[in-house]
Amino acid sequence: MPRKTWQSAPIHLAVTLFGVGSELLHFLLSLLRARAALSAENLFLRKQLAFYQERQVEPRRLDKLTRICLVLWSRLFNWREALVVVKPATLIRWHRRAFQLFWRWKSRGGRPRLPKNIRQLIAEMVRENPTWGQVQVSEELALKLGIYVSPRTVRAYWPREPLRSGPREANSQHWKTFIRNHARSVLACDFFVAVSVRFQLLYVLVVMEIGTRRILHCNVTAHPTAVWTGQQLREAIPSDHIYRFLIHDRDNAFCGEVDAQVSAFGLRVLRTPVHAPQANAYCERLIGTFRRECLDYVIPLNERHLRGILREFMDHYNRGRPHSALGPGIPEPAGTPLFAPKGRGHSLPPDTRIYKKSVLGGLHHEYGLERIAA
Repeated sequence: MPRKTWQSAPIHLAVTLFGVGSELLHFLLSLLRARAALSAENLFLRKQLAFYQERQVEPRRLDKLTRICLVLWSRLFNWREALVVVKPATLIRWHRRAFQLFWRWKSRGGRPRLPKNIRQLIAEMVRENPTWGQVQVSEELALKLGIYVSPRTVRAYWPREPLRSGPREANSQHWKTFIRNHARSVLACDFFVAVSVRFQLLYVLVVMEIGTRRILHCNVTAHPTAVWTGQQLREAIPSDHIYRFLIHDRDNAFCGEVDAQVSAFGLRVLRTPVHAPQANAYCERLIGTFRRECLDYVIPLNERHLRGILREFMDHYNRGRPHSALGPGIPEPAGTPLFAPKGRGHSLPPDTRIYKKSVLGGLHHEYGLERIAA
């Protein structure tokens, strides 16, 4: 006998419910009949059943509808004297199974689902931003739209795809403690490599402010000399700065001449140990973000093209991308938000609508609220 598929399950459920309803209707109609007629019908049916007992005819396996009906009618009279087709323990087992199903249905619970428009918005964010995780979607909703949902709630409405794991934390607790205590006055810089469509190696220098996660400077060159590196640091560090330290590794581009120029700005150079990228963990994390959210999805044609791509992503990183370490927050917020973020739950403010801004041709999107014109 072929196995029932999941598509036929609703049909069988509907047939079972219809059968139970028909039995209840027959029961209600039987209440209107005379007691003598019911007694005569009962004896008539018992006589026919006794015939099969005398012949020792084995009954067939009962279907679900029959089991449900027997369990229901057994509640109205002393069924032990009338039960013939199965053992009493079997009927008790059916009753317990029915009670378990009823209690499971009655005990269904959990938190109520988010409104449909919020669920659709989460799905839209996931589709339009393939590099985002549930934490970033949650932060975007809270920071830009005032819709406070936890990453676990976002995960409940996430597409059925493997979730990306978060960044690994630095191993050195002592170095992280030092960075936190001096974050407002510490800069970090590093090089990373990008490959053009003609397989040319292009070197990218990024300079970031650790306290605010803001990218101060980003530029590209095919030949990273000490003179070029010193010029980039002069452009990145303003004359009225409050910084005290600059972290970089032991790359040849950061030679003694470059360190001397940085010292002339009033900064102390902190060189990371050999083969210890975790000592410059914040800048390494920034480079990873550049790759995972930008360069892994575009192919630069040349140095000029790559410079334009990085500048657009840098503007998005500083002014539109939420950062977990900031609360979440944005390194360079645009101004006073349109909405009051507290006490609104999962609903949008009245007379407002969601707008979105495309970044890098639609690779990322920035969301916000704007008032609907009267």
